[in-house]
Amino acid sequence: MGFWDVVTGRSKPKQAKLDALFAVPGAAVTLQAALGLVPTGDGAVCYRAAAGAGFAGTQQEILDLLKASDGAPRVTTSQDSFGFTWLEVDHDPIDPANPDLTGLCTDLHAVNTTLELHGYGPGLLCSLIPFTGADGRKVGLVYLYKQGTFYPFAPTGDDQRDNLLEISVRDAAAGELPLEKDLSRWLALWGAPGL
Repeated sequence: MGFWDVVTGRSKPKQAKLDALFAVPGAAVTLQAALGLVPTGDGAVCYRAAAGAGFAGTQQEILDLLKASDGAPRVTTSQDSFGFTWLEVDHDPIDPANPDLTGLCTDLHAVNTTLELHGYGPGLLCSLIPFTGADGRKVGLVYLYKQGTFYPFAPTGDDQRDNLLEISVRDAAAGELPLEKDLSRWLALWGAPGL
């Protein structure tokens, strides 16, 4: 940060480490072995949509990109009660016990990268990859775009979360993912897709 940035109170935004998303498939193996959690094959990117034709064109470019290949995932967008847009990517697994997590992470990376390259990086909030257990427990690995770190979020009902499961996921994935150490950043994502 330069002198002028200090005087004006401006700083450059921290560069996201989007390649950390590609560590999720390895972490998924660990989570399945340690806790019996398997990925659902779904994922989502959460961002604040900008007004105007430029952003609408960028969002359409992302949708077209994701839908272009054979075996393309279902892609939908929705808006939550806080005004954030969730772009959901749903890969139908050939084998439900072994979804294409690498393909999903590639798609989520492409969404984040495209928004960033078109100047909409400051509006990115997080990416979410849900997991489920045989006992019905659900937990999402949440990638915080601005921090470059992950944290687990395990909702159990209306405004309730399973802190013990979240800590267990954190401990199991500690060697696999860059984890958010500041627990105040472990935000609740009530109503997030897939959870």
